[in-house]
Amino acid sequence: MNPVRAAIADFIREQALPIDKYSHQPRLYGLAVQVGAGQIYDDEVLYAAAWLHDLGVFIDHRPNDPAALSRWDNVAYAVARAPGILIELGFPAAKIPAVQAAIRDHLPNREPATIEGVILRDADILEQLGAVGILRNVSKVGRDTRYPTYADILAVLRRNLTTLPGQLRLPAAHTLARARVQILRDFLDALDDEGAGAPL
Repeated sequence: MNPVRAAIADFIREQALPIDKYSHQPRLYGLAVQVGAGQIYDDEVLYAAAWLHDLGVFIDHRPNDPAALSRWDNVAYAVARAPGILIELGFPAAKIPAVQAAIRDHLPNREPATIEGVILRDADILEQLGAVGILRNVSKVGRDTRYPTYADILAVLRRNLTTLPGQLRLPAAHTLARARVQILRDFLDALDDEGAGAPL
């Protein structure tokens, strides 16, 4: 592996706490490469953005106080911290603004200004669907103050199913989404059947 890429991965491996926050980065980059099939983009920029985009959600990077955390902008934090980290790790300085743009625009409610941003946004949307999306969301119940119960996270999963697939931009992302959407739909249908209207 390229030494700069290895250094970025090592940095995130050390910073990603709780530990389950780490697996999203390598999986997201691999998914982004699939989403970007047929597109012309800068893979160095995409790699750095995929690995650094969630820096602001890690323990010791986000506030501990629940009130401060409820107002926390983890994306702005990652955008602000990325240049210093990347320069220290030997990443090309001229490409840092493009990394920042991709990080800034990776959320579903954004309109990316670069192809790397479009690819990263589509890949991150895909990570919120399917079996991985279910696992990542359900794991937040009880430890994320926004989701004290399963019912709270089920509302998120239902919203993801109805809103996220239509926000995908690239053809490869639409293709990859089909199976993931079906898995999420089947899960929610089964839960409705098994729950029989009882609170979760």
